[in-house]
Amino acid sequence: MTTPRLRFAPSPTGYLHVGNVRTALINVLFAKKTGGTFFLRMDDTDTERSRPEFEAAIIEDMQWLGLTWEGEPVRQCERFDRYDEAKQKLVDAGRLYPCYETAEELDFKRKMLSGRGKPPIYDRAALSLTDEQKAAYEAEGKQPHWRFKLDDDAIVWNDMVRGECSLQATHMSDPVLIRADGVPLYTLSSVVDDIDMDITHIVRGEDHVSNSAVQIQIFEALGGKVPSFAHMALLTTKDGKLSKREGGGDIRSLREQGIAPEAINSLLGMIGTSHAVELKPSLDALAENFDFSTFSRSAAQYDEDELHRLNTKLLHVMSLAEAAEKTGLALTEPFWHAVRENIESIDDVAEWWAMVHEPLTPQIDDAEYCTKAATLLPDGEWDADSWKHFTDAVKQATGRKGKELFMPLRLALTGRSNGPDLPTMFQLLGREKVEQRLNGKAA
Repeated sequence: MTTPRLRFAPSPTGYLHVGNVRTALINVLFAKKTGGTFFLRMDDTDTERSRPEFEAAIIEDMQWLGLTWEGEPVRQCERFDRYDEAKQKLVDAGRLYPCYETAEELDFKRKMLSGRGKPPIYDRAALSLTDEQKAAYEAEGKQPHWRFKLDDDAIVWNDMVRGECSLQATHMSDPVLIRADGVPLYTLSSVVDDIDMDITHIVRGEDHVSNSAVQIQIFEALGGKVPSFAHMALLTTKDGKLSKREGGGDIRSLREQGIAPEAINSLLGMIGTSHAVELKPSLDALAENFDFSTFSRSAAQYDEDELHRLNTKLLHVMSLAEAAEKTGLALTEPFWHAVRENIESIDDVAEWWAMVHEPLTPQIDDAEYCTKAATLLPDGEWDADSWKHFTDAVKQATGRKGKELFMPLRLALTGRSNGPDLPTMFQLLGREKVEQRLNGKAA
């Protein structure tokens, strides 16, 4: 097999989303597995919607995830000359032709065909225009959009995920490749870039299957080698949708929640395959068993709860050195071993650290009870059982139990009604700080 050359080509019109991150990740894993090369390309021919801040965010998020690429990102906005050359080549070959219908006229044609029970396919009326008719349209100020004339043959390829794919060109409209304002559309610019970059494999979502059929003919018309294709089933959520509003999650939001890149990569790299989803410590480990034959053609369900579970597992096995690096705190071995089983995100570490090591003003709702509890603190060095000995003594002395017993103690020791595991917090704080906080003093 030719050494694979792959690419990920997002549009910088928004932040990276788990759906397109999965596409980038699978490209990277396939490249790692096969010794291939991965490139990043910005699909930014839409200069009105593309923004530099989104490009910067895409680059930052991919680097944070560890999805690195070869060389500098390729930008389509810098390649309009090449698209003009490709346009002329297709025109000279009789495969690209000008059309002058307005959007309203095309919509009317589609409705008429649908009303007759026929597929709403473009009728190629523009092919019969004479030079005089074209000149008359342009004299009226009409600028043409340009359509690619499909060959009528069946378009067949062996997909690495879907197996043999076949689409009949006669069931498809000749696609518009260039808008009336001269801007090339994705269908053309992507093929030109793939040819120039020697891309050998195109890995993307199954919503691009019809695009691929069209692009195979464009590759051939431009004299390029047709890449291999892999079209993955799309992600869904429990309610069948995947979007920010419905719980899909952009990468920036997940980062803000304290989700680690290893958890995101593990989930997105394994859902939709025959492998059980499990935490992998690195992309190299994730790539070891990568194989397109394991991918299902059924939709892969993205579950953010599962992502949080993976993230929690990662934190529970994280080393002290890594935790200190991620938090920027001078963590100690006793502290880290005490808290890591009780945290759900890396941000929780800083919260625990502040509660133990920084002055905290206790919340005292029942001063008499807390003062009484302070007199019952165990003597000597505290261990994992000290909290139980303490609360048993308080229960016996006051007759309290349940919430009435524990909530005033939690508020005094942590300043909040929920959060860290109290037996662990009790041991970390030590006798002096606990006594001060129970007596209403900041400590």
